[in-house]
This record gives sequence, C-alpha cells and structure tokens, in this order.
Amino acid sequence: MLSQNSLSGSIPPEIGNCRLLEWLELDHNMLEGTVPKELANLRHLQKLFLFENRLTGEFPEDIWSIRYLRSVLIYSNGFTGKLPLKLAELKLLENITLFDNFFTGVIPPGLGVNSPLQQIDFTNNSFTGGIPPYICSRKRLRVLILGFNLLNGSIPSNVADCPGLERIILKNNDLTGPIPHFRNCARLGYMDFSHNSLSRDIPASLGKCINTTMINWSGNKLVGPIPPEIGNLVNLGVLNLSQNSLHGALPAQVSSCSKLYILDLSFNSLHGSALMTVSSLKLLAHLRLQENKFSGGLPDSLSQLVMLLELQLGGNILGGSIPSSLGKLIKLIALNLSSNGLVGDLPTPLGNLVELQSLDLSVNNLTGGLGALGTLHSLHALNLSYNRFSGPVPEYLLKFLNSTPSSFNGNSGLCVSCHDSDSSCKRSDVLKPCGGSGKKGIKRRFKVALIILGSLFIGAVAVLILCCILLQNRDSKTKSEETISNLLEGSSSKLNEIIEKTENFDDKYVIGTGAHGTVYKATLNSGEVFAIKKLAISARSSSYKSMIRELKTLGKVRHRNLIKLKEFWVRGDSGFILYDFMEHGSLYDVLHRIRTPSLDWSMRYNIALGTAHGLAYLHHDSVPAIIHRDIKPSNILLNKDMVPRIADFGIAKIMDQCSAAPQSTGVVGTTGYMAPELAFSTRNSIKTDVYSYGVVLLELITGKTAVDPSFPENMDIVGWVPHALNGTEQIGPVCDPALLDEVYSTVEMEEVRKVLRLALRCTALPDCSTV
Repeated sequence: MLSQNSLSGSIPPEIGNCRLLEWLELDHNMLEGTVPKELANLRHLQKLFLFENRLTGEFPEDIWSIRYLRSVLIYSNGFTGKLPLKLAELKLLENITLFDNFFTGVIPPGLGVNSPLQQIDFTNNSFTGGIPPYICSRKRLRVLILGFNLLNGSIPSNVADCPGLERIILKNNDLTGPIPHFRNCARLGYMDFSHNSLSRDIPASLGKCINTTMINWSGNKLVGPIPPEIGNLVNLGVLNLSQNSLHGALPAQVSSCSKLYILDLSFNSLHGSALMTVSSLKLLAHLRLQENKFSGGLPDSLSQLVMLLELQLGGNILGGSIPSSLGKLIKLIALNLSSNGLVGDLPTPLGNLVELQSLDLSVNNLTGGLGALGTLHSLHALNLSYNRFSGPVPEYLLKFLNSTPSSFNGNSGLCVSCHDSDSSCKRSDVLKPCGGSGKKGIKRRFKVALIILGSLFIGAVAVLILCCILLQNRDSKTKSEETISNLLEGSSSKLNEIIEKTENFDDKYVIGTGAHGTVYKATLNSGEVFAIKKLAISARSSSYKSMIRELKTLGKVRHRNLIKLKEFWVRGDSGFILYDFMEHGSLYDVLHRIRTPSLDWSMRYNIALGTAHGLAYLHHDSVPAIIHRDIKPSNILLNKDMVPRIADFGIAKIMDQCSAAPQSTGVVGTTGYMAPELAFSTRNSIKTDVYSYGVVLLELITGKTAVDPSFPENMDIVGWVPHALNGTEQIGPVCDPALLDEVYSTVEMEEVRKVLRLALRCTALPDCSTV
C-alpha cells in the first residue's frame, strides 16, 4: 500500500515485473503522466486503486483483460479513451468506479451479464449510448451511478427489478421513456433521475420502495397525478418532483411521509388545497410549491411547521389574506407569496420573522402600510411590487431603494418620509415624498394653477393646429387606418377571453413591465397559459412604431432561442401581442430575484449557449440582419426546460446589409449593457449586442447585477471584474459563491474560466465582433 504518501512523478513501468502482485494501491497521491501498459503483466491483480491523482491519457486497454480483477477505482484523474467490450467478460469484477474522468464511447452492452457487480460509478464522463440492458443480471448490484454523461434511451426494466439496489443516480443525461415499474425495491434508499427527458406517469409501484429516503425526479417530462401510494414511503426525507407536467391534487396520503424535510413540487400544474395536506409534516424545512394552481388560501395550520426555513408558494391561486399565525414560523429564511391574488393588510406578527432574508409579496392585492416589516433587519432581498400598499416605507427598508428600487413598483400609495435635514426623498424616482404642507404646499398649489392656465392656452392653440393637420393629412390618416386594420389578425373571441381572465388587465396579473408596454399572465379556460403585452398606442406615437417594428421583426424570425409571436390585435388605443408564457420568467428573476430553481453550471452554460445561438441567428442567418439593441437578463426568458428565448424586439432595428448602415438618432438600450463607445454612435452594429451579451455572461458567472450596489462608486460589472481579478485567472474573487462551491476542483472550473475569458473579450470592444 502506497496510498496517501504525497508521491509525485509517474508510475514506474517496472511495477509490471511484480507478476504475483494482487493489490496495487497508489491512490491519494500526486502522480502524473500516463499509466504504463506494463501493468497489464500483473495477471494476478485483484485490486487497482489509482484514484485521486493527476494521471492522464488513455487507460491501457489490456488491463481490462486481467481476469482476476475485482475492484478498479481510478476516479478523479484525467483518463480518456473508451471502455473495451471485453470489460464485460470479467467474471469476478465487483466494483468499477471511474467518475470525474474524460471517458467516451458507449458502456459495454454486456456489462453485468458475467460479473457479480456490486458498484458502478461512471459519473461526470462523456459516455454515450444506452444503459446496458442486463446491468443487474446477477442480482448483486447495490450502487449504480451514471450521472452527468450523454446517455440516451430508456431506463432498463432490469434496473427496477434489482433486489439489492440501494442507490441509483442517473441525473443530467438525455434519458427518455417511462420510469419502469418497481418490483424488488425494498432496499432502494436513494433515487436521482433529475434533468433527463423521462415521460409518462409516476408508477404506482413506487409505493413498494418503503425504505427510500430520497427521490429527485425533477426536470423531466413526467405527466399525470402523484399516486396515493406515495404515502407508503414512511422513511422519505426528500421528495423533489419539480419542473415536470404533473397535474391533479396532492394526495392526502403524503401526510403519512412524516419524515419529509424537503418537499419540492414547484413548476407543475398541480391543483387543490395542498397546504392543509402538508401542514402535518412537522419536520418540513423546505416547502416549495410555487408555480402550480394550488388554491384554498393560507390556512392557520401552516403555523404547525415550526421547523420551516423556506416557504415558496408564489405563482398559485391561493387567494384570501395572510394569516397572523404565519408569524409563528420564526425560523423562516425565505418566504415567497407572490402572484396569488392575496388581499388585506399585512398582519403585525409578520414582524416576528426576524431571521427572514428573502421576502416576495409581489403581484397581489395587499393593502395598508408596511409597518409590520420594519423589524425584519435580516432581509437581503425584497419584492413588494404591484400591490396596493400605502403610507411611508419603514426606515430599514429604504436601503432597497438603492439596491432594487423596482421592489416598490406599482404601489402608488407608498411614499418616503421627508425632513428638512434628510435627503431620503431624493434617493429614488419610484416613491414620492410623504405629506407636504405650509409654504411648500401653497407654492405647489400656485404652480399647479399656473400650469393649468398655461395648459388651457396651449390647448386652444393646439386645437387650431390639429385642425390644420387633419385637413392637410386626410390621405395620410386613411393609410394609417388601413395599416391598423391589416393588423387585426388574432381571434377576437380569444382577446375577449384574455380580457375576462385578467379582469380587464388588473395589476395583479402583471408579470413584467418595460419601456414599451406591460406584460400580463393570462390562463384561459382551455388550460393554456399565455403572456400578453399591452401597449398604449396611436398612429403617431412611439409605442405604435415600437409595436409595428416588433410585429414585423417577430413575424420574420423562427428560432428555438427566440420568443415566438402567437397572435396580435389592435383595439382602440391599445395594442396587444400574445406570446407563450415562460414558466421560469426571465433570467433576471432566476439569477437575481428568486434564485429558484438553483442555477448550477450546466444550466448557466446552456443559457449562455442558447442566447448565443439566438443572437447568431439574428446577426448572421436573418436577411436582412437584425440588431436587438437591448440584450439583458430581463429580456432573456426561460421556458419550462430552462431553454433561453430572447424577447422584446420593441427597439430592434433591421440592418439592411445591402445598403449603407442605417442611421440611428438617440440612445437606445439599458444602462450597464451599452458599450460606452457605441451608446452614442449614429451607426448600428452587431457589436452593440455582443457587448451586452458579454455583460450577461459576467452576470451568469458572478451572480451580480450589471450595476451592483456592492461595486465601488462609478464602477459597473465590466470595470469591476478585471479590477477584482487583478491580472490573474483565479476566479474566486468574482465567482458566484454558489457556483464556486459546485465547480471547485472539478473539470468544469476550466469551462467557467473559458466563458469568463469570452465575456471579457466581448466587453473589450472593438476586439470582439461576433458571437
């Protein structure tokens, strides 16, 4: 045994002369280079432990011919190459652990037929093809871990009929088909099939797995109800079925799973009064039910969940008011009740939630003051937007006027208390000063009177001018009306239903706002969910021009990573554009506001890649080319499968490559995402989008906003990242802590560095000109 001895250098080929050697343990050292092929001469070798070194290159194929091999543990190196078919011929092999390498090709189809395999761990390689169909033929397999590969096909029924199986992890592949029926799963304790493309129902036979403690089947395409047999899993601690297409009510039998401490059913289409059902789960620490169709209000029984740290209920139809009993959940760190049609005032006991770090009450009909929140001194994230709150903002919450002023949007009654010696009134354009009296009030009324008199005079002149314009431009008006009539392409009945379902576009259905319109969520009788943008327009307004430009642009493009226009209408002074509803909202929501679902590196990378594909289509495949001119996280929407789709072409401009580059007047885009040297340019260029894309990449890696309050004064993310890196490639100082914990000491670390280098190139214009 030579393990854990800080050995360095390469493995001496002379070891191959020890022909009677049975155990070779060189693990946990600093060995480098390739494995010498001479080790294949160790014909009596039973155990080969080379894990946790720095070995590279192709693993010698002849070693897999040593017939006495029982355990091959070579994980956490840099091995490449493929596994030979003859690996399946080993008759004594019990443990083969290869995770964290660079193996490719298919897993030998016969693996498991001849070997009494007990443990297989191939995590984090690049294996392709299917899972061997007879991998559990000898009925001795205990651990099967194949996550983070490129496997496809279905899960073999042989796996679900493996009586000794204790742990199975198949996450982050491209597996399809149904989850097989379980027959002999009494010992199965841990199942992770997350982030594949598995479909069909959850099998009722899952109820046979009575010793299972963890189930994660999130991020698939599962449909149908949750079977009541789930109640048989009395040892279950974690149940994650999020990001599927499940429907139906939460079965009452779930209350029998008394050991549950994580329940995540978010981003499905489940309905009913689930909160009464889960209130008996006294050990729950994390309850995530957001983005479903749960109803029935917030019951007082929720206060029984005294261990609760996280309560995510946003995006349902709960209705009712917030009960005072919620203030008993004093361990809560995160609370999300957004988009639920809640009414009434905030109960005073909410102030007892002193550990609360994240609070989202947005898009409801809540009223009254914010006094109950004034004691929440641990808050780091707050969203109270689009309610009917009124009165002064508590002193402690004023910090959010600097960090996230949008937290208070859509509350016209809110204000900031002002004092002669206090400049807080000047901190934000979102909230007005409170009160106003005395001389200042008299002066204000005098000014208002002057404005009214002046407006009357100007109005009279304007009427005369308007009459002249109408007489001179009757033909022009006729053409404008013809243009509008040509746009009435959507179904009037559908628009009428949308108006009904949004209660004539009530603020509680708002899911986004922008310079050119407000976006609402509409759920139709058919169950279809749409996003509809409403614009106030006239034939001469900039909103009208913006709408026509967006319609023309969207009508031309068809790409997986671009939002698809469904229908559009013009009615009176309003325009309406219908899109598919994006279940995960915008990248800004997921990255900076909600942070649910958690963005691992594979998600961030796929979002970056998909956005690049969308921009490449606009810039290079569209004829004429299209410049978006406002690329930012809030304009990158994420569907159910976290596929990014670029949205909001309201200020896009088509660049005719066959003529001189068009001129632009004025500045378009968003502060922090515009290259300083291009912001005031009169010529459009795809470099505008490339710079903005680079800023988005920086946000994906750092987790910070483009103009973050944590940056030094007058510095944005483009300036802060190089400043923090200080000429090194040590990404720790700039990397999102959650991401750094994930990729530290993994092969993904170099991938993060490459994306960071690309981001710095794109923001170092004019060096980077294409995506």
